[in-house]
Amino acid sequence: MQSRSLVPHNPGLKLPIANLRSVFRPHDVERKLAKLPARDHESLRATYERMLERGPERFQVKPSGIPEMAALYEQLPNFADALDDVKRHVALSQDSGDGIEITPMLLLGPPGIGKTHFARQLAELLGTGMQLVPMSSMTAGWLLSGASSQWKGAKPGKVFEALVDGQYANPVLVVDEIDKASADAQYDPLGSLYSLLEHDTAGTFMDEFAEIAIDASQVIWIMTANDERCIPEPIMNRMNVFEIDAPTLEQARAIARNLYQAIRGEHGWGRRFDEEPADDVLDGLAELAPREMRRALMTGFGNARLAHRETIQPEDLPKGNGGKTKLGFLQ
Repeated sequence: MQSRSLVPHNPGLKLPIANLRSVFRPHDVERKLAKLPARDHESLRATYERMLERGPERFQVKPSGIPEMAALYEQLPNFADALDDVKRHVALSQDSGDGIEITPMLLLGPPGIGKTHFARQLAELLGTGMQLVPMSSMTAGWLLSGASSQWKGAKPGKVFEALVDGQYANPVLVVDEIDKASADAQYDPLGSLYSLLEHDTAGTFMDEFAEIAIDASQVIWIMTANDERCIPEPIMNRMNVFEIDAPTLEQARAIARNLYQAIRGEHGWGRRFDEEPADDVLDGLAELAPREMRRALMTGFGNARLAHRETIQPEDLPKGNGGKTKLGFLQ
């Protein structure tokens, strides 16, 4: 499927470069719609009509130059190898009309170290959208590829939704906790990935509900997992695997400091607090997983405010429970 330039490339501009790319062929939709019986198939008919109403063109975006990524390296110091890979792919797409072609990546590491946050930051860096597909809570094989319209309650899959209902031809799709996808003898929730992760076959991806070829070749795939042993080897072979370690003490302190400053800057009440957190507060935060730091800091800000202080003290932070229960922090 073709793309055309929307914003001409100008090395002096820092705005994203945007092309318009067709993600399906309207003629295919019109032909399917014409063949539908006069009755029944209301959901499928509505889907085809929505596709024709919205049209096939979506934004295909990329940075207008190799972006300054120093702040990302500071925010995500334990993701340096993955960020290096992104930077290489962005560099390849410069000075040409090509889109960004990032090899699907698997972020492998313990929970709570910022894998999903990395994906959100990547989407923001590239100027595109992001959709999360949580495999741990989904068991049906049609999660990604859609279910046949013959089934009651059937609907399109997440890939179709991201491309047809979304704004972008190259969204970031995060398949979260891919190692927790359960399969039985009848359905394989990862089956569609065999073609979606191959650039050539992804260009004519067929959603089982709509039965319309969708161009998913520009999708930027990020998988997260805690244990690679549960992932089929053919899928592993289609990805670049990055083992993400928990941050070191100094890295954790840097993450906590950046998060403190980000929260302070995002809120009007932030100006009431010190520009820099105290060292003993950073020490306390560094013991937490990055996922837990924001909640701890919000509690700390609130407790300090109740005490009419401008400085968060260690006792303002919630006490961790050591991950032994599902209660989270003990306030």
